[in-house]
Amino acid sequence: MARLQRKKSPSTKKKKKKNAEGVASSRAGNDAAVKKAKLFSGSGKDIQKPQSLSRTKALSKTRGEPGKIKRTIDTWVQFLREVKVELKKVVWPSRKQTIGSTVVVLILVMIISLFLGVVDLGLSSIIRVVFQ
Repeated sequence: MARLQRKKSPSTKKKKKKNAEGVASSRAGNDAAVKKAKLFSGSGKDIQKPQSLSRTKALSKTRGEPGKIKRTIDTWVQFLREVKVELKKVVWPSRKQTIGSTVVVLILVMIISLFLGVVDLGLSSIIRVVFQ
């Protein structure tokens, strides 16, 4: 299904990629520093987190992120737009075609049920003869 989205310029893509790489490398550096500090101090309990970090985490837990809610709503609106576009492309069968298809299905169901009924009766009579 084709998505209807605004195209992003290559410069914004590069900026996002650089930012993501910078965050990943800084996280890796912080993790390595924490591990070294734990090794040298004997236990990791001595290491304290900065207060500003714990405050922001507490605030983000209590308040919902407005940007995240907006993105979710935008995603749903985009999905509904795409559904509308796809439904316009559907070719619906006429009343005559629908009735014809329904009749064919009903006839095939009756034929198959009769066949299975006859096979069931035959096999059950064979088993009754064998066990008596």
